Amino acid sequence: MEASNKSQVMLRAFSSRNFRLYYTGQAISLIGTSMTQVATSWLVYRLTDSAWLLGLVGFASQIPTLLLIPLGGIIADRWNRHQILLIAQILGMLQSLALTWLALNGTINVWQIVLLGVLQGIINAFDIPTRQAFLPETVSKENLGNATALYSSLVSVSLMVGPAIAGLLIAAVGSGLCFLLDSISYIAVIIALLAMNLDPKKAVISTRKPLENLKASFNYAFGFLPIRSVLIGSALASCVWGFYLALGPIFAKEILQGGPNTFGFLMTASSLGTLAGGIYLTKHSNVLESGKVLALGIGFMGISLIVFALSRVFWLSLLSLLAAGFGFILQIIAGRTLLQLLVTDENRGQITGLYVMASTGAFAIGNLIAGALASKIGSNNTVILGASIYIAGSIFFMQQISTFRNLLRLNLRTERA
Repeated sequence: MEASNKSQVMLRAFSSRNFRLYYTGQAISLIGTSMTQVATSWLVYRLTDSAWLLGLVGFASQIPTLLLIPLGGIIADRWNRHQILLIAQILGMLQSLALTWLALNGTINVWQIVLLGVLQGIINAFDIPTRQAFLPETVSKENLGNATALYSSLVSVSLMVGPAIAGLLIAAVGSGLCFLLDSISYIAVIIALLAMNLDPKKAVISTRKPLENLKASFNYAFGFLPIRSVLIGSALASCVWGFYLALGPIFAKEILQGGPNTFGFLMTASSLGTLAGGIYLTKHSNVLESGKVLALGIGFMGISLIVFALSRVFWLSLLSLLAAGFGFILQIIAGRTLLQLLVTDENRGQITGLYVMASTGAFAIGNLIAGALASKIGSNNTVILGASIYIAGSIFFMQQISTFRNLLRLNLRTERA
């Protein structure tokens, strides 16, 4: 009976039909997306054998998201989020089909990958803030924290399953089939969105110009310590995580003397760690402890990445990435939950956009820096350097925890009054 009650608490967001549909569609689509990420990285490294171009491709696919996501957040607050998501999924499917056609015909080159990556980055600039701002529309407010943790765990599962499947498929038949399966997976999200029964929402009418809205969102986000800490912590985490993601194929092939299967297993190990962290946080959702979770997650991941960079043994690399993934997801879930609970529906898309802008921009910069540094000082030293900066950031956040908690408690009391 006790186990059953715990299970009901952990899965309480599934009582909403709309959330079940959204979750199911995303489960299928995210696996396809993670397969494409692995297949693209391996394909670029196979075509170029260049750490610099490997980083450049990651940067090119993320920089449009960084530049356009403030606009995406504004649109998510002013337009129908359900319709925006439908359009984004259709465009994403077309982009994936183009990648599939080029790969299966054997005519693909690195510059075509960059161009299609830029296109996907533009789509993501509107899709990501809308997707995160749409989540509260699928579930009641009291179950929002649980829904956020469950969704983040889903992302972790997709990043665990997708790379493992991709590694096997790349070794057997090449990257093209991964791209094809990703194209098909978009259909699941489209069907799920069309099947939802949503309460009609009035469009937000604002007398302020978009730039004025954006300025107000910046002032609010960076003027309130908890949200500012989330944005900075997310940027730091994503930048260093981008080092590992960009250089993963090099570690698999050159350092561990493996192939696409090895790369897939490394990605799976880190994703298994994020899954464990997500499950852990579904049972520990005290928002007042978010500052501590953010800081500990950063420090834990930093140490684990140093171990990974120094490892020459496959099983140790797997274990260190599992631990790194656990630390990474602690601050990601805590940050997302905190933002969703603090912001109002009127500016949810814009603040979410700033959060995604910070993390995506840091990923892009991390990819570019990783490629440049690795060509000069080596992949191992690059990851060690990034992880060391990560640990220094953890020390800073640990010093801010008491102030963080007090301001957050005061803000929550004001919201309830």
